[in-house]
Amino acid sequence: MSSQAARPTIQVPGTTSHTLAPRAGHEGHEGTLRYLKAGTGAPLVLLHTVRTQAEHYRSLIPLVSDHYTVYALDLPGMGYSEIVPGASYDEPAMRAGVERLLTELDLRDVTLVGESMGAVLALTTAADLPERVRRVVAVNTYDFKDGIARSSLLARLVVTGVLAPGVGPTVAGVEPKPILRKVLQGGLGDKSALRDDYMDELLQVGTRPGYPTVARAVYQALPSLIAARPRYTDVKAPVHLVYGEKDWSRPSDREANKRLLPAADFTQVAGAGHFIALERPDVVADLLNSVA
Repeated sequence: MSSQAARPTIQVPGTTSHTLAPRAGHEGHEGTLRYLKAGTGAPLVLLHTVRTQAEHYRSLIPLVSDHYTVYALDLPGMGYSEIVPGASYDEPAMRAGVERLLTELDLRDVTLVGESMGAVLALTTAADLPERVRRVVAVNTYDFKDGIARSSLLARLVVTGVLAPGVGPTVAGVEPKPILRKVLQGGLGDKSALRDDYMDELLQVGTRPGYPTVARAVYQALPSLIAARPRYTDVKAPVHLVYGEKDWSRPSDREANKRLLPAADFTQVAGAGHFIALERPDVVADLLNSVA
């Protein structure tokens, strides 16, 4: 199976790797999902960002696994989850993958933590499954126009090329390491937080057959993440909004989400950018462990 053709180059201490098969009757539409599991306690589900995977949380998992049973999911088609030809990567389809994890494993009293795209999915999953979700920590919610294209001129050029008709699939399939590094560093206050072995892992995943199609579709799905914002008001669980001071979102974007979630706690992380799981995992760990 294509999802198992390559193996991760990074081992996150204390984790084991697992797969979730498609549900009966959905084999042609759903792929196998891969997730990492660690720790003991109430379930904590981690949802990663655009163009990343479960290993995005390599530094956070050891900080919280004494308090939670951690499930770090590879979203559909990403990381080592199966790539299904013709699959959708719009918000509802990605959310369905998250909900499969919760329902197929019968997880309850769940804390959902998502960063970027994963933050949107954490909120919409909580809206759908209130009986299963205990709380949500939404980090740098990626639900505003342009997204990563706000990072830098280079990021804007790359994303424009990936989305372009005709040449887009070709551009999505070409990821020189220096270019990917510069684009991702545009989401960091501390550029050194992007470790070289993680870069190599992301590049390996990028060579999987069909992955350029997935990468392009995820960028094309941004309007569906924006369109999901009205669902936030349906979330019954307590919410903590976390933003990096240097995140791509503007103050107006953050205020708009505060208005949708007036009861939510709010933390702004000084000096941090979009990828707080890489830069300041200690901040997220402290939030989680204080309420475990």
